[in-house]
Amino acid sequence: MMTPEGAQAERNLIALLQLAHSGELAAALAYRGHWKSVSGPSDRECIQNIEIQELQHRARIADMLRELGESPQRFREIWSWLVGRSLGLLCHVSGWLVPMYGAGKLESRNVREYEAAARYAWFCGRRDWVDGILTMAEVEWDHEAYFRGNVLRHPLGRHLPIWTPPPQKEQIRASFERDVLAGQVAG
Repeated sequence: MMTPEGAQAERNLIALLQLAHSGELAAALAYRGHWKSVSGPSDRECIQNIEIQELQHRARIADMLRELGESPQRFREIWSWLVGRSLGLLCHVSGWLVPMYGAGKLESRNVREYEAAARYAWFCGRRDWVDGILTMAEVEWDHEAYFRGNVLRHPLGRHLPIWTPPPQKEQIRASFERDVLAGQVAG
């Protein structure tokens, strides 16, 4: 039988997974338009690989939701499809700085959300999911670093207020371990 804290952690995990599932759809669709709009072959390949990784995350999250007896939120999925397609189309007219900036800021938030999801998974008894969720956080960290680097190399990008970057990649697992030992559900 699950404790009240474990049940709350599970509800929080479900909410984060539903958010991430639809967010990964919006990101993948936006990145599809983004990689098709950039002219450099290395940027095109990198952004295309990021799109693929987002779709892989989405598939794994769908599996987790099914195992929890839950499903994605239909309205959020439709909204995310619309947002992702719109952003993908805008990439063809806005130049590359705006999409890189927006993607970097969102990826930074995704790192933190996956870190929280790993903690919730631990505390609701889904400990076998923790490594996979932390790996997704690390992949999102790589995405954020790629986009931040591109923004900062743009002459205008150096004058924009840059979002707060996530902690160093090595800290993702270290902070999780500290928090679990201290009994903290989300940080």
